[in-house]
Amino acid sequence: MREVEHPGGAHPATLILGIGELTTNAPEAVGVDPVDDPTGVVRDAALLLDGGRVAWVGPESACADGVEQALGRAPDRVVAVEGRAVLPGFVDSHTHLVFDGDRTAEFEARMAGRPYAAGGIRATVAATRAASDDALRANLRKHVDEALTQGTTTLEVKSGYGLSVADEERAVRLAAEVTDEVTFLGAHVVPPECADDPDAYVDLVVGDMLAACAPHARWVDVFCETGAFTPEQSQRVLEAGAAAGLGVRLHASQLGPGEGVRLAVDLGAAAVDHCTYLSDDDVAALAGSWSSDGASRPAAHGTVATLLPGVEFSTRQPYPDARRLLDAGAVVALASDCNPGSSYTSSMPLMVALAVREMGMTVPEAVWAASAGGAAALRREDVGHLAPGARADAVVLDAPSRTHLAYRPGVPLVHAVWQGGRQV
Repeated sequence: MREVEHPGGAHPATLILGIGELTTNAPEAVGVDPVDDPTGVVRDAALLLDGGRVAWVGPESACADGVEQALGRAPDRVVAVEGRAVLPGFVDSHTHLVFDGDRTAEFEARMAGRPYAAGGIRATVAATRAASDDALRANLRKHVDEALTQGTTTLEVKSGYGLSVADEERAVRLAAEVTDEVTFLGAHVVPPECADDPDAYVDLVVGDMLAACAPHARWVDVFCETGAFTPEQSQRVLEAGAAAGLGVRLHASQLGPGEGVRLAVDLGAAAVDHCTYLSDDDVAALAGSWSSDGASRPAAHGTVATLLPGVEFSTRQPYPDARRLLDAGAVVALASDCNPGSSYTSSMPLMVALAVREMGMTVPEAVWAASAGGAAALRREDVGHLAPGARADAVVLDAPSRTHLAYRPGVPLVHAVWQGGRQV
């Protein structure tokens, strides 16, 4: 990668040249038919970033006119990426990064044959409650930076390892230091002290805990699953969160079939996550929540099926059937579910590789799901694509094609990252 500085511009602007393959996820912006290519690929491309936003995108042969029209001057910096592939920053719409403690013993036991159960969360709750703010903050920052070096430029962070009013408030407050996409997940599991009266714990979640956490959060979530919360309890939590002004999302159908997916659709949830065990009615509900023309950049009114293949990799459960969802017309996102128990990885490139290898997705579908799909799951219009006006989040791969994300799994292919127009 070569670069040239041209100092003196009023607003620093970067022109990236020599892009062998540019994934925009914005076919209309680059004159590509979205039916033929929803990912809007441009070959031999250029990308202009200015003021934290994308200013122009298109073929390099047209960049002189494009830069003049968009900027009216020479860019401050020219970077030649020498035939490498460029794609939008990954959008990881499901993580649990406010935690302390280690669950390697649990992982080893699973690898030896013990099945995964939701109860393991309680071990992290105990460690997190005992940790200082500074320890939690340092661990959170470490994982955010780790994700960024792997191309994740937008991520969601949940609470859920405090399960008391004070500890949940602390979790969402710390999460808000690193992201705007904060989710209140007080209804993760029932803590040990409330095991004999789970409904009383739900009362706490929808009362004092929600009141303390809502000012720091954008979303409310609940683990609607055997061993966690019933559909009726989940509905109480989500409706209370919505009444407090929070958007709705939901964990469901991870450990077995249930009513969570249809509850999510009925409540207009932005996303329902895991979706490992789906009935035909579940699939139909997810697909039916979207307009028929949502192939390229869906409108923000449906419920995204967010698939978390890192969980299946780490727990040896069956992988979700992404092909079934896509063929039905559902909108699919990929996310890491980075957490210390069931998916301790922050690597979105790994999620792409697993989705292609294990879940029936093509490389373009998986890359779209890991960027534009995640944006849809967060109901964000400014990230997950590279069109004029979008946030300037771009990832340069040390490879000529995005296919290498699946072709070379486990290899550190992220060569450079821009977040909000700043190279990081």
